[in-house]
Amino acid sequence: MAGADHARWMGAALALASRGQGRTSPNPSVGCVIVHDGKVVGRGWTQPGGRPHAEAMALEQAGAKAAGATVYVTLEPCAHRSVRGPACADLLVASKPARVVVALGDPDPRTNGKGLARLADAGIETVTGVRAGEARATMAGFLRRMAHGRPQVTLKLATSLDGCIAMADGASRWITGDAARAHVHLERSRHDMILVGRGTWDVDRPRLDVRLAGLEARAPVRVVMSTRAVDDDGVVRITSPEEITTLSGDHLFVEGGAGAAAAFLAADLVDRLVLYRAPILIGGGRPALRDIGLGSLDAAHGRWTCTDTRQLGSDRLEVYERVRCLPGS
Repeated sequence: MAGADHARWMGAALALASRGQGRTSPNPSVGCVIVHDGKVVGRGWTQPGGRPHAEAMALEQAGAKAAGATVYVTLEPCAHRSVRGPACADLLVASKPARVVVALGDPDPRTNGKGLARLADAGIETVTGVRAGEARATMAGFLRRMAHGRPQVTLKLATSLDGCIAMADGASRWITGDAARAHVHLERSRHDMILVGRGTWDVDRPRLDVRLAGLEARAPVRVVMSTRAVDDDGVVRITSPEEITTLSGDHLFVEGGAGAAAAFLAADLVDRLVLYRAPILIGGGRPALRDIGLGSLDAAHGRWTCTDTRQLGSDRLEVYERVRCLPGS
C-alpha cells in the first residue's frame, strides 16, 4: 500500500483520536481505523476513562474482516495486560491483520517497543512514523505527563486590541462576541481541568462548565489557585502553578485572571496560548498580564510560534505553541 494511502487513513485515525481528548486520562486518546480492500471495516477511539482502547473498539466492530486488513493506529498498541482489559497487541495478533501502521511509539515503559515487537514476532508487517508530528500534538497531554509528570497547559486570554481584559472597574462581560465565546467552550470540552485564580473566583464566581449543545457532559474539573481555602466542595485547590503535578488529568485549561496567567508564564508552565482579540479599544483598562519576570526584551523573543489563526465573527483567534520539544519528539 502506498505511503499516500497510509497518510490518508492515518488522518482518519487522528480525527477519531481527537474525539476523546480531555476525557481518557490516565490513558492517551488514541484513534484506530481498520481498512480491508479499500473500505473501512472497523473504527474506534479511546473511550471516557481510558477503556475500551481504540484498537479493542475497532476490532470488535471489524470482527472477522480484520484478518488480512491494514490497521491504522495513532499510538503503538499496548503490550501490558491490565485488570481493565487485555493488551491491544495481543488482540491484534489474534485478529491476524496483514499489517499495522502506527503513527507514534508509546513511551510508557510497559510498552515502549514491546507492542511492535509482538506484532512483528507474529508475522504482522509494521509501519511506523506515519504523521507522527500530528499524533504528538493530539497526545501532548499524555506525552507531557509521561516525560515531566505534569499536564499540558493551555492559557486562554481574551483581550481588546490594546491588551486589556477588563475595564478599569473590572467589568469584562463581554469583550469578545458569541462566536469566540462558543469556541472557548469547545476548548473547555477538550480539557480535563479548568483553572482560575482566586480573584476571578471571588469576583465572578464562574461556572467553568461547557455550554454547547451535546457537550454539556464534558465539563472539566474546576480548579482554583489560592493560598486560602475555597468554599466549594466541588473545587480542587492548588496554591501555586508548580502544584499542577498533583492534579489528575493530562490537559489543564488556565482561563483567568491576570495574576494566574502571569504566574503560569513566569513559571514557564504554559505550553499553548489561545488568544482571542476583539476589535475594540479600552484605554486605561486592566492589562491581560502582570509581571512575568522577564529580565530583558531579548529574552521575550523566540519563545512562541503561531500555529493557527482564524476569524471568529468579528474577533480574531491566534494560537501559539511554546518553542520547546514535545516529549517523544
